[in-house]
Amino acid sequence: MKNEGPQLEALTRRLSECPADFLGEPKTANGKGQVEVSAIVFDLIRELGGKPLTKQQLDSLKISNPKSKEERNRLRLALIASWLFYDAWFRSREGFADKALEFLLNGLGELANLVDPTQFISDADRREELARLSLKQFGLRPLGESEAQAQDRLTTLDSVERARVIKAAREAEERARQIREEMRRKAEEEAAASWGRE
Repeated sequence: MKNEGPQLEALTRRLSECPADFLGEPKTANGKGQVEVSAIVFDLIRELGGKPLTKQQLDSLKISNPKSKEERNRLRLALIASWLFYDAWFRSREGFADKALEFLLNGLGELANLVDPTQFISDADRREELARLSLKQFGLRPLGESEAQAQDRLTTLDSVERARVIKAAREAEERARQIREEMRRKAEEEAAASWGRE
């Protein structure tokens, strides 16, 4: 995040104004659904000065398993992020196409599994999280912020990191419970053995 990017407020406002066309149901590989995610991403990457997408990349932007909630949410979030990247600030500069494509193809799955994609439009913290994650993907920080400020705020908002911390805490609690249970069981066995000797 060495370079300054656009104003954060401009990006979060843009997210709040995401049109309904970008919130439709992503199309499946057999054409069901409302929004052709691959076409939107294809146009975006060309607009950012990138190369045409390969067939494999285009295919990965269609739902292959209609029953997969993870795949559906990943593509819904890719649509919202695409709307964000259509911002004039990104389109007026060069060098964002490859990183944008990488983010849309591979950078959103874990986040989309944790947070309903519509929250990145309706919830102020989630809008800020997506805007900051997007800037980080490009090596940028919000205009007027230091690297430390930008990283600190992103860490505070990071849904994926928060989920990891909660999971680690639960695992530690479970290990402690198992240890307590094992100690209780051994104490009962020793008490029973002692009673038998008496």
